[in-house]
Amino acid sequence: QLQLVESGGGLVQSGGSLRLSCVASGFILDYYTIKWFRQAPGKEREGVSCISSSGTKTNYGDSVKGRFTISRDNAKNTVYLQMNSLKPEDTAVYYCAADNRKPFVGCLVNGREYPYWGQGTQVTVSA
Repeated sequence: QLQLVESGGGLVQSGGSLRLSCVASGFILDYYTIKWFRQAPGKEREGVSCISSSGTKTNYGDSVKGRFTISRDNAKNTVYLQMNSLKPEDTAVYYCAADNRKPFVGCLVNGREYPYWGQGTQVTVSA
């Protein structure tokens, strides 16, 4: 069974840091572009960051550039999202998703479908 599991969320004060993990089971992440999404209550889903299968290419949403870093360890079948200088507006459920059908280019485009999703992890940033 193909599965993605996120972890690492929690409650942190503004300015703090968290590192999210996305672990795959049932398939090898090496061949997949991975994207982190987030969704806050009452807001549309937002693409946060994505990373190519090799890890050599990354892309970030404007709201997180310079604060978040995506990385991957294919040996551990895991992708990470290091989040620094967190703000209350970063509060959301964060999801990872995997896609091996389309090239890395356009990975953050809204509406691009990702066939495999995790269940999400809650990140709450207090003021």
